[in-house]
Amino acid sequence: MKATEIQDLLQATTLVGPLPQEEVLTACGSDMMSDVLAFPKDRMVLLTGLTNPHTVRTAELLDVMMIVFVRGKQPNEEVLNMAEDAGIAVLMTEYTLYDACGRLYAAGLPGGTGRKK
Repeated sequence: MKATEIQDLLQATTLVGPLPQEEVLTACGSDMMSDVLAFPKDRMVLLTGLTNPHTVRTAELLDVMMIVFVRGKQPNEEVLNMAEDAGIAVLMTEYTLYDACGRLYAAGLPGGTGRKK
């Protein structure tokens, strides 16, 4: 799925850009960065309400393509600058985490269990 499709589906505002040109292959939604670390996937978008620097550090560690902050949460300048320095696009949506993940899943963007089958 293209990043612009994700932005449209979530009616999201870009806080740090540009949006990635590569296809996003999977999504992860969590406010617990330990769960995100247990779910490493290639070309992933991270959806979260956690707006502190740990989110960007986790995203950078996992090569997350973009972060979408949910529930209208806006990170401070430090977090936005960290994401910009790391080359990670940041968006913000008014949808809850549940609704945002559901919209992406219904549109065909898979999540996964993070476990080997």
